[in-house]
Amino acid sequence: MKRVLVLGAGILGVHTAYFLRQRGFDVTVVDRQPGPALETSFANGSQISVSQSDPWASPHAPFKILKWLGKEDAPLLFRLKWDINQWRWGLRFLYECLPGRAEHNTLQAMRLSEYSRRTLQMLRKETAIQYDHAEAGIMMIHSNRQSFDEAAEAAQLLIRNGERRDVLSVAEAVTIEPALAHTAPTLAGAIYAPNDESGDAYKFTVALAERAAAMGVEFLYNTTIERIDRGQGGVTGVVVAPSSTSAGAGRTLTADSYVVALGSYSTSLLKGVGVDALIYPAKGYSATLPIVNQPGAPKGSITDDEMKIVFTTIGDRLRIAGTAELNGFDTTLNPVRCAALTNRAKHHFPDLCDWQAVQYWTGLRPATPSNLPIIGQSKLKNLYLNTGHGTLGWTEGPGSARALADIIAGEKPEVDYEFLGA
Repeated sequence: MKRVLVLGAGILGVHTAYFLRQRGFDVTVVDRQPGPALETSFANGSQISVSQSDPWASPHAPFKILKWLGKEDAPLLFRLKWDINQWRWGLRFLYECLPGRAEHNTLQAMRLSEYSRRTLQMLRKETAIQYDHAEAGIMMIHSNRQSFDEAAEAAQLLIRNGERRDVLSVAEAVTIEPALAHTAPTLAGAIYAPNDESGDAYKFTVALAERAAAMGVEFLYNTTIERIDRGQGGVTGVVVAPSSTSAGAGRTLTADSYVVALGSYSTSLLKGVGVDALIYPAKGYSATLPIVNQPGAPKGSITDDEMKIVFTTIGDRLRIAGTAELNGFDTTLNPVRCAALTNRAKHHFPDLCDWQAVQYWTGLRPATPSNLPIIGQSKLKNLYLNTGHGTLGWTEGPGSARALADIIAGEKPEVDYEFLGA
């Protein structure tokens, strides 16, 4: 039985391990945290948003970013640093903003996201995991007429390629999503994606990890990955140590194949073996609050497109998530950016939550300049990557993992995507 070592126990690592074990591989997962899904997507926006496959890098993006520079509550904030990786990322991002590149990236992301949504639906049926999921679609609301018109025009690309998006008047939007009734006078229109879903990514990933463990996957938590060792034939092992320095000495783990699914932390580890993965951490924020007016809650998920903020009902909680800050690996909570989330929620749904019981969180989203994840075989024959999913880790994760399991098994994935090494 071939052995695979998966580095990272987030959405990507756990799903990869699950599908590899289904195929008969002997799988071990390593993570520095005490359990699965405790970093990048622990309290994310909870959307399965195929409809939001449009990348950050678009022809309009450079002008918006310049307008937002220096604004603490900006939806996308560059904090320029003397960091060669940030500058390399930024220059490539500008290239990806070209119209042809933006269209190519949108269609690639859409195909991967659709495949991943089908994969999640298959897993839900197969495992019966409960994770506060809703199949009520995603409503994208616009407060600015120009923004709405641009979004309606951009939606045509996905519509022409088979992804349903309904362009709605404000009245039509309120009929579908009554939670918008209060804020309706401030809106210019909405775009509705009825096939999109939502659900608690953390709950699902924890439950899937438990099932994977029951199938025989070994999880090594509280274990820090120090480096990957390389020999002439590829990777020869991974040096790990207990996360607590007093817990003992390090050791080397070996396998036939290795998967790096470490989100933003993939880049530095891969650099040590000569593999370049152009990923930069995009710091995202979320707020979670108890819902006190359940009849007034959104049926599923709503995206405020101007502010790039998501509002999702997950059980008896409201999850507010959004903004992206390119500021290295800083994970401190910025009170201005935190307040931007709850203030916008109060604007739309003033009586919905207990606003004093808010729980804020921040995580680093592993963003590529194109917003397309890096999936497949690296230049080292036994080293594979499943990383760089940005804000779409929950949307694209199950399908990415299933496709990578196919690749490691020597088979061609079902989805039409530009996989690494293909």
